Amino acid sequence: MKYIALLRGINVGGKNKVPMSDLKTCFENAGFLNVMTYINSGNVFFDCEEQNTSELVKKCEEIIEKKFGLPISVALLDVDTLKEALEHVPEWWGDDPDSKHNAIFVIQPATAEEVITEAGKIKPEYEQLYPYKEIIFWSAPLKTFSRTRWSKVVDTKAYQYITIRNANTTKKLLELALSE
Repeated sequence: MKYIALLRGINVGGKNKVPMSDLKTCFENAGFLNVMTYINSGNVFFDCEEQNTSELVKKCEEIIEKKFGLPISVALLDVDTLKEALEHVPEWWGDDPDSKHNAIFVIQPATAEEVITEAGKIKPEYEQLYPYKEIIFWSAPLKTFSRTRWSKVVDTKAYQYITIRNANTTKKLLELALSE
């Protein structure tokens, strides 16, 4: 099965530096197949027969900590789940150039429902939110972004249970995964 590991909080603002070539080698040395990384934010594609995602997340986090000495959280999803989610996104997500569009990936053991509850109710006049399984799709106009509830998610407990990718990156992840 093909998976995508989304690492949380690496190579941001000069902190938690993880070179992608080293990350790729780390995953290959752990026995994962067809390993590939995409951009510096920590997106790792790999094939693996193991289908217990909890065990895979644990293994990914352990190999990263062992190699880099960093306790990095990982959101893990199989390519079919990402494909299905992107087939179900609302029309408002991903295309308006005057809006910010994020895919918020929930890190186990948290659930999308828990993260949404912790972040608080959206402000519908400024933002839109659509959960699909453990991915939360969110959009807001750039001009009113600072007024949104989810622009302030950094200040909540929920923030430690998510990793965020913009719409372009999210769509590119699926494109790359399907092209292999």
